[in-house]
Amino acid sequence: MPSQFDPGLFDTFNPISLEEMGKVRLMNRIDTKFVTDLSKIELLLQMVSGTYLAQQINGFYNMPYYTCYFDTNDVLMFYDHVRGKKTRQKFRIRIYENSETPPFLEVKDKNNKGRTKKKRVLMEEGMKLDNYAGFIAENLKYPLPLLSPMIENRFNRITLVNPAMSERITIDTELEFHNFTTENKFKLENVGIIEWKRDGRVSSSNLERFLRMIQIHQSGFSKYCIGMALTNPELRQNRLKPKLRMINKINRTSPFINFY
Repeated sequence: MPSQFDPGLFDTFNPISLEEMGKVRLMNRIDTKFVTDLSKIELLLQMVSGTYLAQQINGFYNMPYYTCYFDTNDVLMFYDHVRGKKTRQKFRIRIYENSETPPFLEVKDKNNKGRTKKKRVLMEEGMKLDNYAGFIAENLKYPLPLLSPMIENRFNRITLVNPAMSERITIDTELEFHNFTTENKFKLENVGIIEWKRDGRVSSSNLERFLRMIQIHQSGFSKYCIGMALTNPELRQNRLKPKLRMINKINRTSPFINFY
């Protein structure tokens, strides 16, 4: 656990293994995101400890993740999201750094009904995209020759699941971004991202009640788009400015962001 959290925070959680968590894939799901500070994250964890299981891997609950996002040279995937296009895609390599599994190559589709469908393949043939040309052609609408790595990020993730295995909560903290085009870096010191992932059968949840009690409000957050905006001021990002200001207010330990 990072130093911001009480080391005994997970003593009251029942653990769930990575293998058991595999039953809760939720590859076709509804996602809702919330952005808050680390003090409220810790309070929320205390509140949900009796009603959710916490994923444990090799004795650890807060796991390091790495992601590399790809886009076209004119960043069409970025602008589709920023402009509010209902149907859009993201394309990335995701590494679960302590899980001893190969990286995944992933395509995320968002449809006009707000559902997210994720398709992925294990990168057992190395991390060169050409080795997965068939998967990319079948699942991504952008041709492989147009794609380049745009940004990488690292973060720590806590994963919770309800006993019915119908919803999963991820809590991401200590987000760091590195932009391959500008070489700029940015770290969110005091920001936590909560993502509630559930299938269509879940109409209500203990999580919603707890979030209301401690005034954590829904707020969309794309790690790709926010990371790109924070590390490349040349991008058109007017529609993101309210969200960036909110993040800057929460991220009070970081330098002020200059908004153009």
